[in-house]
Amino acid sequence: MTNPLGQVLDWPASDVAVAVVGADGLRGHIGPNRPFPWSSVTKLITSLAVVDAAHSGFIDLDEPAGPTGSTVRHLLAHASGLAPDSDDVISAPGSRRNYSNRGIEVAADLVASRMNTPFQQVLSDRITEPLAMHDTRLHGSPAHAASGTIHDLALLGRHLLTQGSLAPHLVAQVTDVAFPGISGVLPGFGLQEHNEWGLGFEIRGSKTPHWTGKQNSPRTFGHFGQSGSFLWVDPDAGLACACLTDRPFGSWAISAWPALTDDVLTAFG
Repeated sequence: MTNPLGQVLDWPASDVAVAVVGADGLRGHIGPNRPFPWSSVTKLITSLAVVDAAHSGFIDLDEPAGPTGSTVRHLLAHASGLAPDSDDVISAPGSRRNYSNRGIEVAADLVASRMNTPFQQVLSDRITEPLAMHDTRLHGSPAHAASGTIHDLALLGRHLLTQGSLAPHLVAQVTDVAFPGISGVLPGFGLQEHNEWGLGFEIRGSKTPHWTGKQNSPRTFGHFGQSGSFLWVDPDAGLACACLTDRPFGSWAISAWPALTDDVLTAFG
């Protein structure tokens, strides 16, 4: 079979990097290993840091945070009721999945306050450096302002897949569905009746349309970003795929990403 990664050279982007990893390491790679903006893929490492801080006793995932009736768990699961980018409350906590950058920021700010450490340093100390993601940096908002290389993003995918350097209970907690069954809009893909999320991690579930492929299992988890970035991990297929581009998310990605994903699963699964 032709290498499925070659199709990214036809995407409307000047620079694209893609890597596929399995439990045994790198399966395929194309493109440069330079830093790209991650946009909302940042939420994956931020959420890992917040949940890790909870396991260390600095915060409690079920303590009040954000709007009245909301907890840290609600904030990470986009179920706090906060608007996307402000402190406005647009629904009751736990009633609807409202994708909120602000919710992630509030959770990260709480951790930084309790640890008396800037969140950039928390993220480096607890996640990126222990995972050897040496080229990943947070430049601003913990919801969307990290940058890093395809090597680092693929390495994160492999850690999530194998749980080799991440505690199994940590991975389980961020990838288990939180507040199951609530509906909401998946940015770029419309209203989803069951808009399933873990703690900062999107869960594939039965969503349609979706940015992953038709062949992905419902247990697939990950995130995509407006910078044209994504990471998905399919534990049933034993694969993870990372993508970074210099082309903002748009209609091109809605068709290109699922096509690439299905070809990756066929070729490497």
